[in-house]
Formats: sequence, C-alpha cells, structure tokens
Amino acid sequence: MKVILQQDVKGQGKKGALVDVSDGYARNYLLPRKLAVAATADNLNAMKLQEKARAAQLAAEKKAAEEAAEKLQNSPVRVSAKAGAGGRLFGAVTSKEIAEALSAQHGIEVQKTAIVQDEAIKAFGSYELKCKLGHGVTGTIYLLVTEEK
Repeated sequence: MKVILQQDVKGQGKKGALVDVSDGYARNYLLPRKLAVAATADNLNAMKLQEKARAAQLAAEKKAAEEAAEKLQNSPVRVSAKAGAGGRLFGAVTSKEIAEALSAQHGIEVQKTAIVQDEAIKAFGSYELKCKLGHGVTGTIYLLVTEEK
C-alpha cells in the first residue's frame, strides 16, 4: 500500500515522502496514529502543492537573506564603548550590542547568534565580522568601535 508520511517515521522515511508499506502496517500502525495518509489522487495533488509552496517559501527566504547581505555590505555599524587606560575597553563588544546597533542605525534585523566573532572585541578600531543569514548566505558586517564620551 502506498502512503504519504505526515511525520518522520524511523525506518520508513521523512515527512512528505511517498512510501510503499505493507497493508497491515499501514492500516494498524501508520493510519490510526496519523503518521501517514493513503496515497489517493487528492492527497498526491495536495502533497505536490505543499512541495511547491515550500519551494517558493525557501526561495523567498533565500532572496531576503541575499538582500540583507547586500544591505550589510553598504551599512557600517558604529558602536561606542567605555574605555580604560591604553585604549582598551572595559569588557568587550558583544554580538548582542552589534545586533542592537544594526537594528537601531540601519533597521536590519539580525539574530545575535548569527554574528560570528573569531575573538572578543576588546579594543577600539574597525572590524569585519561574518554574519550567517541562513540558506548558505553569509554577509559581512563592518564594525567601527569608538570611545564613549
């Protein structure tokens, strides 16, 4: 019997997959637990429409990520921090501060976990940071750390 899986089923396949299972397994386990539906013409058409919608959504998300990367390229971010002796900062500039500054200065929303810092920023100057925007798209954040007055 051919069924369309509604959830991931160990040993059978992932959600949305069309699989061929024995009649008893389908009738006694998959169908009563709503793990699968019978592969009728209506259900197959619905599955194809869902796949199309999912592909369109992924394309839109990837396009939005690429646009955000382009905005980051043209939007330097300025963060001011308190300084100690010798131009060193009290503490460090965190990803959270950078994300908040991006939002406030340029209106670009980036998760703080998406910002990649190789080492802590503990001195004034300019920095280039990578930002993982999803769908294989990576942007560059140009950061300028200045002294707070």
